[in-house]
Amino acid sequence: MKYINHFGEKSEDYSRYRPDYPSELYHYLANLTVKHDLAWDCGTGNGQAAMCLAAYFELVIGSDVNQAQLDVARKKNNIRYHCWSAEKTELSDATVDLITIAQALHWFDLDAFYREVKRVSKEAGIISAWCYSLPLINEEIDAIVMKLYAEILGEQYWPTERRYIDEEYQTIFFPFRKIITPKFAIVKEVNLTQFMGYLNTWSAVKEYQKVNDNNPTALIYPDLLAAWEKPEEEHVIRWPIHLLAGHVF
Repeated sequence: MKYINHFGEKSEDYSRYRPDYPSELYHYLANLTVKHDLAWDCGTGNGQAAMCLAAYFELVIGSDVNQAQLDVARKKNNIRYHCWSAEKTELSDATVDLITIAQALHWFDLDAFYREVKRVSKEAGIISAWCYSLPLINEEIDAIVMKLYAEILGEQYWPTERRYIDEEYQTIFFPFRKIITPKFAIVKEVNLTQFMGYLNTWSAVKEYQKVNDNNPTALIYPDLLAAWEKPEEEHVIRWPIHLLAGHVF
């Protein structure tokens, strides 16, 4: 639970530095549902997925356990935000067409969450969850990021749940009739300041800071600066997305 609490710290940074998911992903998910009355984005954070779902559904409910994230969430007339746990909501029975979980499923009590999914989903309801891997830029920069990820942070500072992302959500419990999904990726251009901002949103970075009272990204910054060459120059970054989708019933 301590790692989940980190997401409430400097909530504006998540909106500023975390990558947005591609519009093609939402278009694909919306086309899986029979109706488009209600979508529930669970673990909505700053509402980036909720905002995009709002273009396809009459109403979107975004829920999160961190009120600080919801306070800076993106607003739209047909989005309602609620501070609920994933496992217990105030959604009515059999009302939800699409349930989405972006980069958050591994934090949930899965048995309890899936019971809630089955309670609130319509008979034709769809559940979809996705995560994204480490960013890919070029061989030299990728190696520096891996040093931060695996050597400096490693198992001591990453929560055990992180393994599900490393395993591309292929091993996480998902008791639904799976849908074969296409491949998606996040592609974004960022400069070095923006990239450092992204690294500082990592939960393990925040845990390291809490334990050691210093920032672990400072340990790789000289190498990263040398590899980047011009800090103001933007590099194309690619995050592979790993998508699960299934029929709830």
